[in-house]
Amino acid sequence: MLVKNAQFISSNTNHLACPKGDKPEYAFIGRSNVGKSSLINMLVNYEGLAKTSSKPGKTQLINHFIINEKSNPWYLVDLPGYGYAKTSKSSAEVWSKFTLDYLIKRSNLLCVFVLIDSRLSPQKIDLEFMTWLAENQLAFCIVFTKTDKLNKVVLSKNLDHYKKVLLQDWEELPQIFVTSSELKKGREEILQFISETNTLMP
Repeated sequence: MLVKNAQFISSNTNHLACPKGDKPEYAFIGRSNVGKSSLINMLVNYEGLAKTSSKPGKTQLINHFIINEKSNPWYLVDLPGYGYAKTSKSSAEVWSKFTLDYLIKRSNLLCVFVLIDSRLSPQKIDLEFMTWLAENQLAFCIVFTKTDKLNKVVLSKNLDHYKKVLLQDWEELPQIFVTSSELKKGREEILQFISETNTLMP
């Protein structure tokens, strides 16, 4: 898929205020500091579209971007991360509620991309979130990020271990993408997946 243009549309805390759900939509979410903004910018080849920050928890709203507005358009959604570093419990609970409401009630949401830091062992919060997605019958893929930070042997070992942990509770694995924002690794694979999935929109 060729990304011709990408444009910010709106930020909201209520799924009812989001843009009209008449286009295929894909949400990106992960723990704080997982490299979400960098991945989004890499995918659409637009540096600065999603705001990056050295401070975890920067994204606090449901951010909609329209991709290829004039030809086969679709929405990319940047969601608040979970596991905020310096956030009050009450604020995190509010963000969690509107995010979960969006995920459950957004009818044109075709897939959720769950970002996982490839350098880390399986984290309870990620595993619990993926279980929640499955329980709510929400389609999702796993996107391993920051793979350029590891050599091939360690990366392979980490990914194999992660898959084994998942298979302890899952009969089959969701689709997995291995990415690096620095090297633009995984970009074509994710965009091809989106292009193919777009055809499923009623």
